[in-house]
Amino acid sequence: MNLNLKDKVVVITGAGGIICGGIAEALADTGAKLALLDINQEAVEKEAEKVCSLGCTAKGYRADVLDKNSLEQVREQLHADFGKCDILINGAGGNNPRATTDNEYSAEAAEGMKDFFALDPDGVRFVFDLNFIGTFLPTQVFAQDMVGRKGCTILNVSSMNAFRPLTKIPAYSGAKAAVSNFTEWLAVHFAKDGIRVNAVAPGFFVTNQNRDLLFNADGTPTPRTGKILAATPMGRFGEIEEIMGAVRLLLSEEDAGFITGVVIPIDGGFNAYSGV
Repeated sequence: MNLNLKDKVVVITGAGGIICGGIAEALADTGAKLALLDINQEAVEKEAEKVCSLGCTAKGYRADVLDKNSLEQVREQLHADFGKCDILINGAGGNNPRATTDNEYSAEAAEGMKDFFALDPDGVRFVFDLNFIGTFLPTQVFAQDMVGRKGCTILNVSSMNAFRPLTKIPAYSGAKAAVSNFTEWLAVHFAKDGIRVNAVAPGFFVTNQNRDLLFNADGTPTPRTGKILAATPMGRFGEIEEIMGAVRLLLSEEDAGFITGVVIPIDGGFNAYSGV
């Protein structure tokens, strides 16, 4: 797909991570000006350098998606550097060990195990905030630039957990379900303004955040990996590049101008498989 975003300003949150850094690199040939946001300034500046080496205009900004003042300061700097935001990609998110149980089933709980009843409420709250509020606040700040202007769009990063809640990670599953629902709500809310709002829902990709759940220290797969691959008809993890076709489609006004309010699973058939 020959996606043309020439001179459009694209804001990507969570751009210091594997998935959203990959999205930034995939958009390097579109002519866009990329504003890469992450709480990890070193990571996002490194990613910005990489994207610039691919021939794109990009700059990294330190931003906390849970702090509206931080986002507003970035927006002000963005206006000075590139202009108003045309496209917002909400990719910041993730899980936290404090919101993860050790056991899949309550009946499996044993002494010393972190079960559902031992989950840290602050950890659960952090995960929910990071994923949902971390989508809500950047939208509240940067979508102000879009109202009254043509060709603007918002793309959220949801998760397969929004369709099929996974064991052990109740906060992350619930938060991503909220992101998918919020995507639909925003699509309706901004429809009269001509702002399209969609989401991609990646299935199982190996990232820095989930690597320890999927592989042991010696590199061998965990039992959880075995379960995932057995429930994925294509029988493998996805490659980051395989998310990009859907991203490019949904960002294209020419090809997806009448598409809004959808959440596209990119999961190798995981959601479609009943296990039988």
